[in-house]
Amino acid sequence: MSYILNTIKTDLISLSTPQKVEKVKRFFKNGKGQSCENNYFLGLTAAELHSLSKKYYKKLDLTETEKLLKSDCHDERMLALLMLKLIFDKADKEFKKQIFSLYLRSTEYINNWALVDASAQHIVGRYLKRKNRNILYRLAESQLLWDRRISIVSTFYFIKQNDFADTLKISEILLHDTEDLIHKATGWMLREVGKRSPADEENFLRKFYKTMPRTMLRYAIERFEKNERQKYLRGEV
Repeated sequence: MSYILNTIKTDLISLSTPQKVEKVKRFFKNGKGQSCENNYFLGLTAAELHSLSKKYYKKLDLTETEKLLKSDCHDERMLALLMLKLIFDKADKEFKKQIFSLYLRSTEYINNWALVDASAQHIVGRYLKRKNRNILYRLAESQLLWDRRISIVSTFYFIKQNDFADTLKISEILLHDTEDLIHKATGWMLREVGKRSPADEENFLRKFYKTMPRTMLRYAIERFEKNERQKYLRGEV
């Protein structure tokens, strides 16, 4: 292990406390047989991780960052992703491609909602802005839960550019997904579409609201007026 990588790990441990660990574990499923069963947590706050990412992202090469990303510690993986985002922001075209490739071959380690949500739009979505987006549809059909969440959350970058087509198409693919984490993410992205184009969201909902998972629907209509929400939930739209 390099000196700088060892220093990063030491800094992370120094900021951890048992109280922090217990608090953060409430948000993740790491019991036996659950999605984060083999993970451990140091409990660092978002502010602490962002501060460390800014401190170290220029000092760690891509190979060492990949080692950090493939750790069994959630905080180390989150730090790696935050650093990859910062590196990506300043990278040239070829280096962006390398970061994108590293991300896609490492999705089994981007294995909880926080890791996906902190990184997918900033790396995958941003990289694909002016490129073929077929990879998102392959991810949406993946057996790996995290690939599917990455596929829909990556489109948040497009949504912010008022580009909704891929979000709506991938949402349709995920309508019958069995995982609650996918229902929540898809409903969230539909809600974000609705913030910018109510008509696009409502057209989608009117077509699919009777068959979409209840959680997905609830997330999608969260900002609607109470009476309108109740109509959707009662199937009266």
